[in-house]
Formats: sequence, structure tokens, C-alpha cells
Amino acid sequence: MNSYIVKLVFNINIEEGLHRSQFDEQTILINASSLEDAFYKAKTQGKILEEKFSNDKDQSVEWKFIDVVDVFELRSYKNGEPLYSTTHETHDTSSFIDYIHHRSQIIQTKLLSFA
Repeated sequence: MNSYIVKLVFNINIEEGLHRSQFDEQTILINASSLEDAFYKAKTQGKILEEKFSNDKDQSVEWKFIDVVDVFELRSYKNGEPLYSTTHETHDTSSFIDYIHHRSQIIQTKLLSFA
């Protein structure tokens, strides 16, 4: 049995939502006998993770599984060795860099609040 890192993508739909489209990417661990088996287990897991619920504004929220977008075999890694890489293209470089700094600050804030 091998371990695989798999990325699932979900579309988040909010009833009467006047918001931009939202997509959630989740990276999960799948144990499987092959890459193909991992892919199909991940698709099944994505369907299992779909859900509908009411938010605090009593709006219906639906998480709809879109598909599996990445599957990588997890092997023995050394400290500092990359596990995953992706490339983003944007027309607004400054905004993207600001977004990355903002996400890093959120992590730092969470770490400080638990110290």
C-alpha cells in the first residue's frame, strides 16, 4: 500500500449569493495500491465530502465536488525537499504578492495566539 497526496477542488455555492464564485482546494492523503487506485479513491472521497447546510444568515450553502486535479505519490522526503509545486499566472503581480503576504500574516497571527 502506498500513500498519495491528492488535491480536490470544490465549488462553494451560496443561495442568493451576490458574491464572486468561490472554489476550495483541499489536499488530502490517500492510501492506495496504485496511482490509478488513488485517483478513483480520491474521486469517491470528494463526493463524500460534498455537503449542503444553512449558514448563519439562513442561506443554503452547497459544497459541490468538481474533480481531482493532482495526484502525487508520497515517498520518503528529506527536510526542506519540496512536496508540491504549482505555478500561478496573473496580470496584477503586486496584488498577488500582497495576497501571499496576507496569507502568511494570518498564519503568523494564529501561531502567536496559541503561544
